[in-house]
Amino acid sequence: MSRIANPLAAAALMLALVAGPATAQFDDVVVKKHEASGSVVMLEGRGGNIAVCTGPKGVFMVDSQFAPLSSKIRAEIETLSEGPVSFLVNTHWHGDHVGGNANFQNEGTIVVAHDNVRKRMSAEHFNDLFDRQMPASDAAALPVVTFSEDVTFHWDGGAIEIFHVGPAHTDTDAMIYFRKDNVLHMGDIFFNGYFPFIDVTSGGTAAGYVAAIDRALALVDDDTVIIPGHGPLAGREDLLVYRGVLQGTTTAVEAAVEDGKTLDEVKAMNITGKYPESWGSGFVQPDLFITTLYRSYQK
Repeated sequence: MSRIANPLAAAALMLALVAGPATAQFDDVVVKKHEASGSVVMLEGRGGNIAVCTGPKGVFMVDSQFAPLSSKIRAEIETLSEGPVSFLVNTHWHGDHVGGNANFQNEGTIVVAHDNVRKRMSAEHFNDLFDRQMPASDAAALPVVTFSEDVTFHWDGGAIEIFHVGPAHTDTDAMIYFRKDNVLHMGDIFFNGYFPFIDVTSGGTAAGYVAAIDRALALVDDDTVIIPGHGPLAGREDLLVYRGVLQGTTTAVEAAVEDGKTLDEVKAMNITGKYPESWGSGFVQPDLFITTLYRSYQK
């Protein structure tokens, strides 16, 4: 994620990631493989990181990025396994994580997600932060299997445990733990090395976001490989650093809201100034991050 100097450009990209781009060009995108652990590989392209678990039964996949990238993603998967993509699990409902659902589902893949993913994808959605009305997804993109709290896949001699957390980044979030390989995909509960986006219009909350990180920390150990929603592969120490940044910023913003400060006054406090500049070099720059925290505690 390269730095975006223009705040309006950053906002436009954020909209694309939330709603899914209508006419974006993806010809220059290269989908790259990163070995995680055991049979699990992370695919990096544009949008949310993908997990691929291969075995005799075929392929188990987490998230699908944008629809125009499906052929490139499929080509990389075929270098790992000749088997079909049997299951595709969505970590949440944003367009950069579910955009390719229909393409895979039309080939026979079963799409699985939390109940709220299907609910939000099935209806029009107004994002008041960006003043944008987003249409409902096509029926072919909707999950056909949903769960309320958790579900386990018994897959090639191991367990893949999926559990709902939230409200956090949204009210649709799930984490996926590949127990045999000790790999945890956290979706957008983890932006490794960057300030995160908390989508208040989709039910996300700052307090819930920190609580979800704590749930992940209680699960992982020093050998766990963590796949973030955005950013490079990580470990427990990286997640602890991230948790410290989130706790420090959320505590400060919550106190400011309780003191009756306006959003402009909170921005002027430069709460994020003590962190390396690189934390604001992704698509969520400091002003947008503080705005989402403020809106969360204001509600």
